[in-house]
Amino acid sequence: MIKRFDTDTGIEVPAITTDQMREVDRIAIEETGPNLFQMMENAGRNLALSAIELLGEGWRKANIVVLAGTGGNGGGGICAARHLANRNVKVRLCLSNPNRLGEVPGFQRKIYQSTSGIEVTLQNLKKESVDLILDAIIGYSLQDAPRGSALELIRWANGTDAPVLALDVPSGVDSTTGTAHGDYVRASRTMTLALPKSGLLHEKTGDLFLADIGIPQAVYRQMGLQYNHPFDERYSVPLVSSS
Repeated sequence: MIKRFDTDTGIEVPAITTDQMREVDRIAIEETGPNLFQMMENAGRNLALSAIELLGEGWRKANIVVLAGTGGNGGGGICAARHLANRNVKVRLCLSNPNRLGEVPGFQRKIYQSTSGIEVTLQNLKKESVDLILDAIIGYSLQDAPRGSALELIRWANGTDAPVLALDVPSGVDSTTGTAHGDYVRASRTMTLALPKSGLLHEKTGDLFLADIGIPQAVYRQMGLQYNHPFDERYSVPLVSSS
């Protein structure tokens, strides 16, 4: 387990466990804000910007596939798909279980349906050419080895030659320990949210970035965390493990 990370400007950032991240979300949603809609929007926008940066000058002509689960992580992926489609990028969204979307991810899906982006099934996905995959299947809510449609999406992603950008934590990786009890997404880059997780080992995450989703510092103070705002004028920063 990693205890802390450093940004590219030398600011130390504490690593937290899955349970601590759940508490960050709880305090924000129930006490301080931002609410879940706001955090998801911030996550999705940052993920879309990270995708554009990763693709470089050819981003406008890229074929991007977004793999999204049913919870908050999936909602962030759907939001990113919308921001990319709004910029006329060719986007294909594949949901692990469209009939089981939570309320907020379902709302993101409704907005996405008003863009030029297309929703596809896994069977249709196999016919698509792809330049970049966004992994938003599971996130920190992992309970056991992936199975069912989530497992199929993970295996499809790993079977392509395309780079994979994971949201928060590569799907199938335990965000506290870094272990994988089954298949997991082999990410080229991971954009984690709010604070880095202690299980974000480099061999699982690829290049690691931290994204600001608008959590006020009072949340971290309430949890007794030593926190120095790491973003300066930016909304995402690269991280390296310092322990």
